[in-house]
Amino acid sequence: MLFCVVTMLGWGSWANTLKLAGKDKWPFELFYWDYAIGVLAFALLFAFTLGSAGPAGAPFLANLRGGSDSAVWTAISSGVLFNISNILLVVGIDAAGMAVAFPVGVGLALVIGTVKSYVLAPQGSATLLSAGVALIVFAMIMSALAHRRLKQAAKTKPLRGLAFSAVAGCLMGFFYPQLIAAVSPDFSTRAIGPGLLTPYSALVLFAVGLAGSNIVVNTIFMRAGKVTYGDYFRGRARLHMLGLAGGFIWMLALSMNVIASGVAGPAVSYALGQGATLVAAIWGVFIWREFLHAPPGTWTFVGLMFAGYVIGLVVIGMASL
Repeated sequence: MLFCVVTMLGWGSWANTLKLAGKDKWPFELFYWDYAIGVLAFALLFAFTLGSAGPAGAPFLANLRGGSDSAVWTAISSGVLFNISNILLVVGIDAAGMAVAFPVGVGLALVIGTVKSYVLAPQGSATLLSAGVALIVFAMIMSALAHRRLKQAAKTKPLRGLAFSAVAGCLMGFFYPQLIAAVSPDFSTRAIGPGLLTPYSALVLFAVGLAGSNIVVNTIFMRAGKVTYGDYFRGRARLHMLGLAGGFIWMLALSMNVIASGVAGPAVSYALGQGATLVAAIWGVFIWREFLHAPPGTWTFVGLMFAGYVIGLVVIGMASL
């Protein structure tokens, strides 16, 4: 449960680094390169430290050598799938704002990922899990309705942002079950399932898939945004550090979640981790003040949004007891 809380905070907060870089007019395409590098660097750091030490579990390199081709490619493909979905989510955040794009995109991913994860490993109460997911969906709808009432919506591109976020959420819902499928259900002992991976090995391969596919995916977005690799290398150190920090924070959250899935079950741990939607909404509403100039009545929807998230997360947490 503690690891899932770390996931919630990390996944809900990493996008603040994007917002900070955006204030300096740093294009999201260039930010995303450092983000991808940060994800890979953290995965390797985790694998060669916690993933290689201690009396229990298979060491990272030994486990990687023993992994089947199926498990290896499953983990890599999950990184590719996530990368495509996440860069679309970044476009959505850039167009519609963090308080709306994040809940819509991640909310859809929550529903799809939780259902598919439960089908693969039915742990926890299906009734409570379904009720919690339904409340999260309700909160997501309230968030979208609140955004429609914003006067400042004319300064953004809400429909474009919501469209990108919706597509991102549909794709993102499948990356987690794909990643978990490569991980041994009993990774705490040396009796790893035949050909399966520990979380540390799977996370490195996931990061390789993310960073490798970024060469193609992000290059396409760079051409569309009319930015070049020369622009990237001319960027200030602070901007590069923000991207690296975003990748570190996000990968720490995923690492904690995959490890937690061995105890709480993939469906429950993923659903709890996606409480990131609540954390992101808090950042967007109270720190970035995205609803500062909202017309009367908007805060009713915002209040219902927060209530849906809080109650939904409590119900999902109860599903694992």
